[in-house]
Amino acid sequence: MNDTRIYFDNNATTCMLPEVVEAINHAGRTAFANPGSQHSFGRDARRTLDDARETIARILNAEESEVVFTSGGTESINMAVQGLTAGRTGTIVATAGEHPATLRSYDRAAVHGLRSLHLKVDSDGLLVESELDGLPWNQLRLVSVILAHNETGVIQRTKRLSDLCEHHRVPLLIDAVQAVGKIPVDFAALKATALAFGAHKFHGPRGVGGLLIRRGVKLVPFMEGGHQENGRRAGTEAVPLIAGMAKALEVWHESAGHRQMMISEMRNQLQQRLLGECSPAIVHGYQAERLPNTLSIAFPGLSGEALLVNLHLAEVACSLGSTCASGSAEPAPALLAMGVPPDICLATVRLSLGILNTMDEVNDA
Repeated sequence: MNDTRIYFDNNATTCMLPEVVEAINHAGRTAFANPGSQHSFGRDARRTLDDARETIARILNAEESEVVFTSGGTESINMAVQGLTAGRTGTIVATAGEHPATLRSYDRAAVHGLRSLHLKVDSDGLLVESELDGLPWNQLRLVSVILAHNETGVIQRTKRLSDLCEHHRVPLLIDAVQAVGKIPVDFAALKATALAFGAHKFHGPRGVGGLLIRRGVKLVPFMEGGHQENGRRAGTEAVPLIAGMAKALEVWHESAGHRQMMISEMRNQLQQRLLGECSPAIVHGYQAERLPNTLSIAFPGLSGEALLVNLHLAEVACSLGSTCASGSAEPAPALLAMGVPPDICLATVRLSLGILNTMDEVNDA
């Protein structure tokens, strides 16, 4: 960053990279037309759109026809839940502590007659796989799982779940909003029916994201209008933002291994310092595989809100491990699902690093 403030809130959103800003500006100048228009200006925009689609499909190991552009991760999740369950009855399943975009989409689906089940997670936030054994597979219409958790960074084990969904022909939605652009994501290998992501989580622009939909899967349109995105998402595509998203993912992909190692070293240094100098402290999801950038840590006996205020006064930006409702902090549902006591939830802060952070910032924080 260009000032003395320290930004450790990259799971909330990220700063656009200079290359991304330039890609957006360039597309805004050269691909400004409607990509559905038949004139030469429209064809220029269509080429930029197609190039971005090819880049994203290649990096995420999907087919170009499987990429649907949206306004972001929340829309992608809503689109998948509603589009894959519309007009159906039965049961839909999600792991406990999913992102509100999934949980609220499930609430809406329940209004239309679908029953919702939540699978238990263990103390690290990992799916308790014995939960899968008793599921009424012949009644299931959708299973959703968050690949990397926004609160804790815990990376979910999905193989057995995806194998069972494939065997029973149950659609599987993977919320990869926090995973794409931070760790390798392979759409084909995950065996997902649909996969959601958003650009602003990996140094791309806000207001754009995507949904990967497996070839041959019917998705009832979320919005009505034109026939954009092969009839799956109406509305003129935001070509400059899409170009910026593709550039952000490409920049990450070109040096993914190095970036992951660098960010992991900074996160581990920060974790080690806090555990050593601010004991007692508890790292949530400590024994599980986590995103290299995320540290969810509690300081028993202290108030997370007070910690946050003090950090903000010290010009260190981070987040609470809780959600704000009715003007007061409430324990984060994801931490409660892990069996974390409410008082520990309320003593939790989340520090999430990015590629623009430095080890000097970690040592100064």
